[in-house]
Amino acid sequence: MSQASAAKEKVVGEVRGSTSARYLAPPVGGEGDVWGAESAAGGRRGTQRIVHAGEVVAPDRVADLLLVERGGHVVERRRIMYLDGEPCELTDTYYPVEIARGTGLAETGKVRGGAVRLLADLGHVGVRAREDVAARMPSEVERAALSLEAGEPVLELTRLTLSEDDRPIQADVMVMSPRGQRLRYEIRIG
Repeated sequence: MSQASAAKEKVVGEVRGSTSARYLAPPVGGEGDVWGAESAAGGRRGTQRIVHAGEVVAPDRVADLLLVERGGHVVERRRIMYLDGEPCELTDTYYPVEIARGTGLAETGKVRGGAVRLLADLGHVGVRAREDVAARMPSEVERAALSLEAGEPVLELTRLTLSEDDRPIQADVMVMSPRGQRLRYEIRIG
């Protein structure tokens, strides 16, 4: 077995677990990089690069999620997430312009305390989230960005965060390799 094959087998054998709940509540104290903290807890290094932030025309499904008129604008933050220096997830986050325009969410710099903290400081606290997960084949852009092999599928997780009055305040579309992924959901009943 070649060294490259052995390394790949090691990566395939690793399982990276994640629970969405950590990403939905405003962080306590000065914490803000939940991804970095979650990765470090597993002995790994999680980083991210913001590739775009600003107002864009909402993709149709994002407009539908955020209850924005099709062709209307939203604030978008596009990031590439890295685990130990390797791209592992493409994360596009969208906000209604009336919430995010003129804030750090519309800028390419890191948001001090994290986006969820900034939303809470602006009076927009998520109390409910809906997630949909689907497997599909990636686009060529996604395949290249995630260093996927030909024929390798992706998982797409779409999350909508709603405020207490059921107002959509954030929509996320995350595309990731299913290799080594485990998504965990804990549901409170009653």
